[in-house]
Amino acid sequence: MTDKSEAISYWLKSAEHDMESSLAIFSSGRYDWSLFVAHLALEKALKALWIKNNSEIIPPRIHNLVRLAEEANLDLSDNEKLFLYEVNDFNLETRYPDKKFDFYKKCSRNFAEEYLKKIKEFFECILKQL
Repeated sequence: MTDKSEAISYWLKSAEHDMESSLAIFSSGRYDWSLFVAHLALEKALKALWIKNNSEIIPPRIHNLVRLAEEANLDLSDNEKLFLYEVNDFNLETRYPDKKFDFYKKCSRNFAEEYLKKIKEFFECILKQL
């Protein structure tokens, strides 16, 4: 990648692909993985916003959505921060075996559907800023 617009496009295309994948995975009934991939979509969208709002074209190699949002100069309400902290858990709880089974048990269709709806809304808000 050589310039900001190319870097933003790269992260944005990947984010959109992951959001679509998350919805497809949800349809298969693998709700835990659907939420994990939705976390990835938000992360990548925030990295695109980070590039837009910073002078560099390589975003930080972190997965923490709150920190990415703050470093992207996204003005977050307390409720939005809390939401992103909750979504951060989908990354950790799906990735690590000691937490994975507990997360799987709480990932009912309703649980995942509720979070996916909120994630898609937040995702759309990020896209509007790009």
